[in-house]
Amino acid sequence: MSDQNGYVARKARLLNRIHARLATRARAATGFVSSPEPRTIGSFARGRQLVAGNYLFAGYLIEAPGTSIWALNAPDAAFDCDLQGFAWLDDLASVGDISTRETAQAWLWEWIKRYGRGKGAGWTPDLTGRRLIRWINHALFVLRGQDGDASEAFYRSLAQQTTFLSKRWHSASPGLPRFEALTGLIYAGLSLEGMEQLAQPAIKALARECKSQIDAEGGLPTRNPEELLHVFTLLTWAAAAMNEASLSTPPEHLAAIERIAPTLRTLRHADGSLARFHGGGRGQEGWLDHALASAGVKHAQPDGLSMGFARLSAGRTSVIIDANVPPSGTSSRSAHASTLAFELTSGRRPLIVNCGSGETFGAEWRRAGRATPSHSTLVLDGYSSARLGDADRASTLETLIDAPNHVPIEVSHAPDGLRFQGGHNGFEKIHGLTHARTLELTFDGRGLAGEDMLLSLEDIPKRQFDRSMDAIKLAGVPFDIRFHLHPEVDATLDLGGAAVSMALKSGEIWVFRHDGQHKLSLEPSVYLEKGRLKPRATQQIVLSGRALEYATRIRWSLSKAQETAIGVRDLRRDDLDLFD
Repeated sequence: MSDQNGYVARKARLLNRIHARLATRARAATGFVSSPEPRTIGSFARGRQLVAGNYLFAGYLIEAPGTSIWALNAPDAAFDCDLQGFAWLDDLASVGDISTRETAQAWLWEWIKRYGRGKGAGWTPDLTGRRLIRWINHALFVLRGQDGDASEAFYRSLAQQTTFLSKRWHSASPGLPRFEALTGLIYAGLSLEGMEQLAQPAIKALARECKSQIDAEGGLPTRNPEELLHVFTLLTWAAAAMNEASLSTPPEHLAAIERIAPTLRTLRHADGSLARFHGGGRGQEGWLDHALASAGVKHAQPDGLSMGFARLSAGRTSVIIDANVPPSGTSSRSAHASTLAFELTSGRRPLIVNCGSGETFGAEWRRAGRATPSHSTLVLDGYSSARLGDADRASTLETLIDAPNHVPIEVSHAPDGLRFQGGHNGFEKIHGLTHARTLELTFDGRGLAGEDMLLSLEDIPKRQFDRSMDAIKLAGVPFDIRFHLHPEVDATLDLGGAAVSMALKSGEIWVFRHDGQHKLSLEPSVYLEKGRLKPRATQQIVLSGRALEYATRIRWSLSKAQETAIGVRDLRRDDLDLFD
């Protein structure tokens, strides 16, 4: 299988190079049908860093003032792809002064000179689509002050890349890469004079992808919230481009936007960021709100799951729970063993998080970030709730082995709030135990009561549990319930080790308590954040014990402490009685 996958990848790269070079024969576009309006959002701070010669891509920082972006020695393929996709042009355009524009112009025309005839790693359908969108979005920015020869080279390259996409978009992987390729093709076909005939086939193809890739819940097979945001943004851009060209958007396309918008609202925390699951990050600041506003879809998702996630929200508190099986098959490449893990945000401040994707920090961090101990959930005997295949072996598709295949859930009303109940059988094969979790959020959002149970309810699981107990001489199967804290949370183990108080930068104090039957500790953790050079140190609350019987129950709570008018926090145990 590995040899076959390697052959397929090599063949795809060869065909990309051939079609890229054949596309040099394409007739140059003569200009834009209308003046393009930029829709992408960049970072002013990142733009200033680029101009200063600080190049941060794919987790690597290269400091090389006065050096062209194309003269850098890329440390890995991901770094090179970030350069070739031109998303950094958004950042330069957000600065927008003369020196920054001159930098953008120099780098763009150097790319044409170096790679314009089909060379380099940038000639893949998804990177070409991403690049075309940026070139078109910022055409007025980069063309200002250029002479006729430079403009002709720019339009010739646009035509070449558009022709290449028209031949190779179908070779992009289903999902985000193909959405990027087709959106870029639509963008170019509708924007460039002489390319109009390429737009309609791409519009129809994108409608088919919407129908096949966006499920009834408005989700993707990868279950990656940040990836869903990227796809949603591309679809809104494409729809806007069709509207401006006085073309009707296919109903499948509009229906996909209608399904995704409420799902993204479900996956959005109280601070406006996305839940970080299955390889996704918080999302670039402003993108989610901008995309939702552009779509104009106002309704929310009905009660139940959205892309396999459940949400509890009250007051200024949001809780988002992974309530489904991990992605499988080819969609499992970035899957995490995070079933029943949750995140909690209070107002504008994250409190309970998952460690996140370590992809930009290397293979070891990537594997660590995917394991169950890196999530805010129960870990049994150090095992992940799903065994994740090794994605870092060359040419090997990643698979999930013994992943949970049964995750019953229910979201309902509790006497004083909202209740989530769920379970999964990911530990059943090895230890004969099912993990069941109940979370109750009070109506004012000031308290979350939790109950985790380890259960063996039927004969076969009970026999497996007995074998596990025999192997460890009846010492009990060890478990840890982990609650990873955001790096900006200041946590202290107090009250004789019976509670943890957590201070947020907003001035709020939250307190973690438990039923007193298990060991409570505060341990080191990490926060894996895209755009950073290294993992950020943080802490995690760990509640540890051993399962000695067919049913083990662990009860805990998170509550916001009372505050007086002068800001003194009262940490009394009866602030929120969650243990009857």
